[in-house]
Amino acid sequence: MSIWWSLHLRREAASVPLARRLLLGTMETAGVDPDVCFDLSIALSEACANAVEHGGDTAQGGSSEAYRVTAYLDGETCRIEVADSGPGFPSGTALPAGADLPSGRVTRAPLRPSPARSDAEHGRGLCLIQELADHVQIGNKPGRGGAVVSFDKILKWKKDAPLVAV
Repeated sequence: MSIWWSLHLRREAASVPLARRLLLGTMETAGVDPDVCFDLSIALSEACANAVEHGGDTAQGGSSEAYRVTAYLDGETCRIEVADSGPGFPSGTALPAGADLPSGRVTRAPLRPSPARSDAEHGRGLCLIQELADHVQIGNKPGRGGAVVSFDKILKWKKDAPLVAV
């Protein structure tokens, strides 16, 4: 079984629950375990919220009014990518060389976010994504700029799931 979809969304708060509901509906229809659905929907919400909040001002001085969400349910894995056209992540916070990169789409080693204080109102999203997903890649897009956050998780299935991978 293989399902994928891609959304081009406006950088508005209302786009976050739209993306989350589409992901949840896809996974529930396919028969993915509810706990996995919940984890991935929270991680997606955090990545989308970051794109809405931080993905606007480009390096050229303009602004981007959209971001992209792509989800792949392929075999036993769900992979999600959120990409914006903002300034990207600041330099100097990269992981050592040799870290995994998503298909050449990131221009340097992925970033490792530092944990926020437990009482902080902002700054916990990327760490939360890392806790909820099995594999996370964070970096900048080549060319026109922007950030890319991609993550995947091994799927568990409900008994008698209609679209379980064979």
